[in-house]
Amino acid sequence: MKIALFGYGKMGKTIEQIALQKGHTIVLKTSGKSSLEKIIEADVAIDFSTPKAAASNIKFCLEHQIPIVCGTTGWLDNYDEIINFCKNCNGAFIYASNFSIGVNLFFKMNEYIAELMKPWKGYQVSLEEIHHTKKLDTPSGTAITLAEGIIKNSDKISWNQKELKKNNIDITSKRLKDVKGTHTVNYHSEIDTISIKHEAHSRKGFALGALLAAEWLIGKKGVFTMKDVLQLKS
Repeated sequence: MKIALFGYGKMGKTIEQIALQKGHTIVLKTSGKSSLEKIIEADVAIDFSTPKAAASNIKFCLEHQIPIVCGTTGWLDNYDEIINFCKNCNGAFIYASNFSIGVNLFFKMNEYIAELMKPWKGYQVSLEEIHHTKKLDTPSGTAITLAEGIIKNSDKISWNQKELKKNNIDITSKRLKDVKGTHTVNYHSEIDTISIKHEAHSRKGFALGALLAAEWLIGKKGVFTMKDVLQLKS
């Protein structure tokens, strides 16, 4: 598989290392604008760039019929536009706030527990996410996905970071040195607290999941998620 990498920071380098170990080829690695000559050599593109660059990178690939996997967060104001663009181009696109297989299993656990906890009004749910100091967006895309999963399966209507309201999910964000990513969902009552937690030990899990998604996407058309890749029922 020939891969184009948009974003060649720590995450991009981890993807490159694992891709080469798996026998794939990196035909492009860039943190800036790329040339058409290079991108058309790729079978698939993987984007871990920046919130400002992601949407244009995705469009560029879709225009040139390059399937693209995007793990960049913080650009979702343009999500609906990108989905329509992909459909109009008859392209192939996967976005995930987190490509880690463990995190995607955690998403399913979170939805199940939210539904289980729904009748028990004495518990107030909240989220905490901790990342490295260079992460640009807050809250994390993973935390937002967790909140959306709770909202879908409970009587909560929104999430926020500023003030705690009964029907909202409070998200606390922390930025600490050399933290790969930790997400905790807490259900707190006067009597006790129930918590579920996912802690990433390295970037390897994110990279493996992104490569798995890229391998799966080749030859397909449409807009997909990691639920499709992992065959997790909605």
